[in-house]
Amino acid sequence: MHELDQMTPNQRLNAFMTGQPMDRILAMPVIVSMSGDVCGMTHREKRSTPENEAKCQIEAYRRFGNDLAVIEYGLHMVGVGLGGSTNDPEFQTPAIATYPLESLDDIDKLDPERLKKENDSHLRYCLEACRIVKEEIGDEVPVGVLIAGPYTAATSCYPAEKLFRAMRKAPEKVHKLVQFTTDCLIDIYKEFVKEGVLILHCEPLGSGTILRKSQYQEFVLPYAKQVHKAIHDAGGMVCYHICGDTTKTIDDMAEAGSDMISVDNVVDLEHVKNTAGQKMPILGNVAPVDYFIQGTPEEMEEAVKRCLRKAWDSPNGYILASGCDLSGQVKLENIEAFMNAARKYGKWPLDPKNFE
Repeated sequence: MHELDQMTPNQRLNAFMTGQPMDRILAMPVIVSMSGDVCGMTHREKRSTPENEAKCQIEAYRRFGNDLAVIEYGLHMVGVGLGGSTNDPEFQTPAIATYPLESLDDIDKLDPERLKKENDSHLRYCLEACRIVKEEIGDEVPVGVLIAGPYTAATSCYPAEKLFRAMRKAPEKVHKLVQFTTDCLIDIYKEFVKEGVLILHCEPLGSGTILRKSQYQEFVLPYAKQVHKAIHDAGGMVCYHICGDTTKTIDDMAEAGSDMISVDNVVDLEHVKNTAGQKMPILGNVAPVDYFIQGTPEEMEEAVKRCLRKAWDSPNGYILASGCDLSGQVKLENIEAFMNAARKYGKWPLDPKNFE
């Protein structure tokens, strides 16, 4: 437990979910892509072994006292497991190089068995990393996995720009592919749930910045409902995050059946509080670039206070978080400033006078 806290993150999350008092607000900077920086590792070094992946999360927790450790399954690995590939950059998250599908007429040729634990080395790697983190610090902090949702996974199998066109010209084929990735992901999610790992369902390609509300409702929402039900049926918990502007779809996201919703920094937290926040806990949304990368500790403190002013009284609870995964040249002192501001201004019981 961090020396400035009076509760462990597990104790704090349990109190939050059951409506009990806490020492401070939950604070979750999403330390995933750049977590290697905490240990002096490049992204390639971090992702080279499950031991390295786990070490980065363990050391981040010991330094910052953040309320969630997160292993990176990633957004592209369904496609890779099915026969696609990524590049291998030293410092960045890998990007898609090749896709397993050249035509939507070939969906039946995709072999879901390739994504089973016994056949997929990446899934085994992630599960092992989760086990290591849980063994080292799991008695104190919850462990999650950042993983694609069905629609984003479909774009790891078939190029996004072609899938967008097919939504108009051959919608039935798009549905077939997204149902396929849904079924595959349900089995993958269940493997993590068996290990006691929280699911961070990330759907960046379902963003309102990319899709119209009607497209989200047709091609994303039905499959989100399926995976969330499956996670709950397996005894798991899921947080639903979509990057970009979800202002027009946040009410739909709230119908998808997740335990909580996370929003990007471009979305107004007060709007989220007045929509999704009426039904479930909400997370967000300090801007990663503006404050974690470019900002100063003093600017970070003000950003945290602005989030608290907007969402502290969300009826089903509010969790302070970054607006997205932290990637790029994040200043570690700004993560410390984020956590210290949570302790200073989010001290329980919350008092709006503290962050006016």
